[in-house]
Amino acid sequence: MNNRIQVFKKDGTFVREFVVAPATRGNGSVWDLDVSHDAPQTWLYNADGENSHIWTLLRDNGQIVGKFGRHGRQAGQLHWVHNLAVDSKGNVYTAEVDSGKRAQQFVFKGVGPAEP
Repeated sequence: MNNRIQVFKKDGTFVREFVVAPATRGNGSVWDLDVSHDAPQTWLYNADGENSHIWTLLRDNGQIVGKFGRHGRQAGQLHWVHNLAVDSKGNVYTAEVDSGKRAQQFVFKGVGPAEP
């Protein structure tokens, strides 16, 4: 339930589906999406309000390459993250609902080294 991202062509033709955190219950792991603003739009950013973090996926195949944020009410933590947007510099902006009621900016610092 709500743990998937579906991709369609502009004419409505189904292309593929990516599953994100399939064991997630409740309201699911996919709440909002945005793409990176580099020319090939390499990354998908997925707001996961149920698990309280942002997933980073490769746009072409849906592979999860990272996540940030965790549940809480302090800076950098998330409580019912509902919306996100990515600006032209790669910064991610989030908005929280319920009693979170705030917006945060996560500053893009570049792509880190690949894990072994």
